Amino acid sequence: MARDVVSAKLDVIFKKIFTENKDMLHEFLADVLEIPSESIKDIVITNPELPPETTDGKFSRLDLNLKVDNSLMNVEIQVKGDNDYRDRTLFYWAKLYTSELKSGETYGQLKKTVTINIINFNMFDGDDYHTEIVTAIKGTDQIFSDKFNMHFFELKKVGKKVNPNNRRELWMHFLNADSEEDFEMLKQTNVPIMERAVNVIYDLSEDTRIREMARIREKALHDEASALANAENKGIEKGRREERENILSLMRDSGISEEQIQEMLRKMK
Repeated sequence: MARDVVSAKLDVIFKKIFTENKDMLHEFLADVLEIPSESIKDIVITNPELPPETTDGKFSRLDLNLKVDNSLMNVEIQVKGDNDYRDRTLFYWAKLYTSELKSGETYGQLKKTVTINIINFNMFDGDDYHTEIVTAIKGTDQIFSDKFNMHFFELKKVGKKVNPNNRRELWMHFLNADSEEDFEMLKQTNVPIMERAVNVIYDLSEDTRIREMARIREKALHDEASALANAENKGIEKGRREERENILSLMRDSGISEEQIQEMLRKMK
């Protein structure tokens, strides 16, 4: 019988994995950014705690704020899409970028700020699951500032085939995995960090407290998505009612009788 496994795609599990396994976080960052592992000298997690509300069903944002050498990074995994996600990501980038500038310091002391957004929905055109955003001067290849950097990883665009030689893609498969069969496929690559990551998932899956925390978090995310959908539907319905009333008012103002209006409405049903 296949074991019941938790998913690393769930933000509360994602954050728990990487706050409690710093060696994995080191490899994860190096692999997804495709930089040499030895180039990362130091990582400090500035928000390692899991807020208490994650276990009682309330909505909250679970991300990782990091100091990586002389840069600031934010890593976030987002399961559900929303219409203002781009603006929200830009807002959080700006907050992080300005967060460490102290009174009296020069703007030149602002640090390079990188966001890594792992999203379980499609945002960009094309088939590539990775999109990097930089600031360039329009019409040229000249970078305006190397302090702005955003990465988006669209999990739904990751292919089914597992390539043991592509470390970045292996992490995407790890995040997409939701069954023991998926995780065993990753172990069979014989890539040491993947074997370690899968074993961490198995250990978490054996913990009844963690499984309950994951269940409650999944319910909270579902409730949040439902609440947003209901609010959007109500907004659409309200807009339609207002549009209908405006049209009826214009018809009356133009001299169309009430009988004619009602006849038109009956034909539209």
